Amino acid sequence: KPQLVASNDRFCRFLEEYCPVVTETYYPTIWCWEGRVQTLLRPFITSRPQVQYRNELIKTADGGQISLDWFDNNDSLYYPDASTRPTVLLLPGLTGTSKESYILHMIHQSETLGYRCVVFNNRGIAGEDLLTPRTYCAANTEDLEAVIHHVHSLHPSAPFMAAGVSMGGMLLLNYLGKTGRDTPLMAAAIFSAGWNVFESVESLEKPLNWLLFNYYLTTCLQSSISRHRQMLEKLFDMDLVMKARTVREFDKQFTSVMFGYRSIDDYYEDASPCRKLKSVGIPVLCLNSVDDVFSPGHAIPVETAKQNANVALVLTSCGGHIGFLEGIWPRKCTYMDRVFKQFVQAMFEHGNKIFSM
Repeated sequence: KPQLVASNDRFCRFLEEYCPVVTETYYPTIWCWEGRVQTLLRPFITSRPQVQYRNELIKTADGGQISLDWFDNNDSLYYPDASTRPTVLLLPGLTGTSKESYILHMIHQSETLGYRCVVFNNRGIAGEDLLTPRTYCAANTEDLEAVIHHVHSLHPSAPFMAAGVSMGGMLLLNYLGKTGRDTPLMAAAIFSAGWNVFESVESLEKPLNWLLFNYYLTTCLQSSISRHRQMLEKLFDMDLVMKARTVREFDKQFTSVMFGYRSIDDYYEDASPCRKLKSVGIPVLCLNSVDDVFSPGHAIPVETAKQNANVALVLTSCGGHIGFLEGIWPRKCTYMDRVFKQFVQAMFEHGNKIFSM
């Protein structure tokens, strides 16, 4: 049974009534219950629902561009008026795009509820060109702020939420910690965020985890920037960046330098959402598994979460990183998908009751 951590009794009662999945026993798939196995198998096991996107490129203040993939849901029976159709902004993980299976499942869940979705693809990874020598990181929220402002300006009367997965969740938390209540978002859902980057990279550098995850993730990061080599060579020694064999080495040679940090430690401190959780000013539900090697259980800020009435943590003992597989053959719906669906529906349709319960 998940551990529900929340200091606000009204938020707890609201979740128990309108998002009961967070109090139900989670039964991981019995033949792949271990966290690393869940993490490795989920991308191969889960189905990929068909989603037709409408792409939009928006310009940024520094001359760059961001690729947004819209699922307008114009056939919505519950919300036929596009101006007031609830909108969910989705933030994929470190090298993820709108094509990730977990994003497709969130859109499928939103479609059945009548909602509109828009996926924020980080710069340079969704097929679009880099117009400036700049990509993205977990700490810098400027692009996310631009996207939130843009989406809200297009649909100012539509209820607006966001959901972030892994690094997308870290970025969203860092944005919420910076803005407090000064955001058009009414609530947010966070899945498998890395709370303390120092602890995350240390966990990923253990021999087995390096072999299973770290080296592959590093090559994915290098692959995501190699297409833009000509642009990035203006500022970086790309040969040195391409020699990185861990995420920490990549961040030391590339990410921390790009965003002007004096050291990698300064970047990792700024990127760790645990340091900004006290300042979150809207209702946020965060799902983590304590066996997630990307976000070790001992680094989850339970005590800090208890100090903010807007924050609720849901902690499972199994599930890995963006895993949460359940059932004998977990092709379609995961526990994470069910938490996402119930929480966004609860907030869009009953969110005003949190403060009156």
